[in-house]
Amino acid sequence: MASSAQPYHFGFKKSKNGELPSIAQEGFMNILQKNGSIFLGDAGQKELYLTFDNGYENGYTAKVLDVLKAKKVPAAFFVTGHFVRDQPELLRRMNDEGHIIGNHSWSHPDMTSLTPEQIRTELDKVREASARITGQQKMSFVRPPRGIFSSRVLETCKQLGYTNVFWSAAYRDWETDRQQGAGYAYQQVMSQLHPGAVILLHSVSKDNAEALSSIIDDARKQGYTFKSLDELKVKMYR
Repeated sequence: MASSAQPYHFGFKKSKNGELPSIAQEGFMNILQKNGSIFLGDAGQKELYLTFDNGYENGYTAKVLDVLKAKKVPAAFFVTGHFVRDQPELLRRMNDEGHIIGNHSWSHPDMTSLTPEQIRTELDKVREASARITGQQKMSFVRPPRGIFSSRVLETCKQLGYTNVFWSAAYRDWETDRQQGAGYAYQQVMSQLHPGAVILLHSVSKDNAEALSSIIDDARKQGYTFKSLDELKVKMYR
């Protein structure tokens, strides 16, 4: 029997041709379900949830925010301590423009190696530093760094009032020296669209910033609507 400290790396069977992705073979579905974690929204609705991981700033977040503002699309930005310290103006803008600021930990550690008290410290430091900049005292969503988690990590975050957020559409976009163009980013995202998709993108990607406008426009042409994580009512596990 798996211990509460056993680490898992989040992974899933990717969506193809609009089919739903699956975590059924990964061995951790019951852990996510027990802790009310988000992986996939309502698979009966053509809704999309756009999320970005902001570990550090690479010059593209302002463009992402410009596109979201022009298209009237809400998003969630999961920020680290480095980003909060380094980019107060961008953080303030995210909040002012109605986006969710989520917790991605202070130092981006493997949280399965931490005690519950250390996890609390990691999350509290981000929340408190962000609140000093934005005035927003509460954070409701957390994303474990690198998608590494355990039952204990999810339980601790839940006890601290967070919903753990994973994803059902993603691609290898964080390697800044291996960007392959906006067309590649567009194809990678659009090929994985499915009802209830929680989309993970990294804001350090030039490709993502350049493809985002077309992704939004063409997803809408397919009948999808973009919603905020706090509107996600039905959590699917399959």
